Amino acid sequence: MNGAISTADEPKTAEQRFRGAFDRLKDDRPRILPRGTPVSQNNVAKEAGTDPTALRKTRFPALVREIQAWVEIHSQQQGLERARRELKKKSREDLTEQNSRLVKERDDAQSQLTSAHRLVLELLQKNAILQAKIDELRPPPSRLKW
Repeated sequence: MNGAISTADEPKTAEQRFRGAFDRLKDDRPRILPRGTPVSQNNVAKEAGTDPTALRKTRFPALVREIQAWVEIHSQQQGLERARRELKKKSREDLTEQNSRLVKERDDAQSQLTSAHRLVLELLQKNAILQAKIDELRPPPSRLKW
């Protein structure tokens, strides 16, 4: 070795453990808590393997401010994302309703068309019957003589 001291063997300070836990939670790769655990001051302490009360603002003011700022920023982003998802969902529901309405309109139009076709056929049959009666009652045309 070149005389460098290995940091892996050195014990970490409490602040280093809290910062590591904070980074892992931000990256959603915690070691102790389940994935998807939200970042909070208590969860950072739990992820660091300590009691939630160990991460105090009086002892680690800068870190606690960073955690609170991160939570604030990301809660606003989550609110925007939630609003976007709701808007997409509503749009999808509107499209589903529109599709259902259009399917009903198409089915109604198809039903009306079928009824119109039936009526045309009935009228053609009546017309043929009446034409046959007229032909029976009318004498055949006489030949013209020149």
